[in-house]
Amino acid sequence: MTLRAQDELRNLTFDIGFQKQPKGSALISFGNTRVLCSASVQPGAPRWKVEQEIPGGWVTSEYRMLPGSTNPRKHRPRSRVDSRSLEIQRLIGRSLRSVVDLESIGPNSIYVDCDVIDADGGTRCASITGGAVALYEALRTLKDEGMIDHIPMSEMVAAVSVGVKDDEIFLDLDYALDSTVDVDMNIVMTESGRLVEVQGTAEEQAFTRDQLNQMLDLAEKGIKEIIVAQKNALGI
Repeated sequence: MTLRAQDELRNLTFDIGFQKQPKGSALISFGNTRVLCSASVQPGAPRWKVEQEIPGGWVTSEYRMLPGSTNPRKHRPRSRVDSRSLEIQRLIGRSLRSVVDLESIGPNSIYVDCDVIDADGGTRCASITGGAVALYEALRTLKDEGMIDHIPMSEMVAAVSVGVKDDEIFLDLDYALDSTVDVDMNIVMTESGRLVEVQGTAEEQAFTRDQLNQMLDLAEKGIKEIIVAQKNALGI
């Protein structure tokens, strides 16, 4: 097993166009975590936007962990989304909408589906990161098809986890780290360095303001590297 430096990301790859039917798709691999992200476009804005006469469309997300993504097998919900998945898909949707001009996508709804194939920590961060790539690809396809006149995504957005273990700060937690850290945090940030969401939890012991600043700094470093990888994969 290769040991990473504390400030080093896991190996990150994108397979653009992994699915053929959606307007945009990407299989993202963050180390051993793999998430299939697809962006499908349906005509029509949500009913609440139509009723309130709000121009433009909507971007939303659904998140699932496939049964074989974990050991033991992940139970497939039959009647409703479990609370963890619901919380994560709302986070993904908020993150993606933060960089999209919804009015410019016209009366369309874009659904970004994030299906976890293999889970080894950081699935929500991988979903946001891969979802942004799939969304950009979908918007680029809409532009190429003449449905919109420009790509209404102002900048990229990405996410990464950080944590504290034995007073040391670590970047991009795999499951082995995530399950043993004293502090666990997920950071969502835009390309321009604006924070979209900060989710931090003291698992074993409380953390200091100085440790918070160190985690934010390390997350920013990681997200800058991730966004370079996103843009390289998209060729932009």
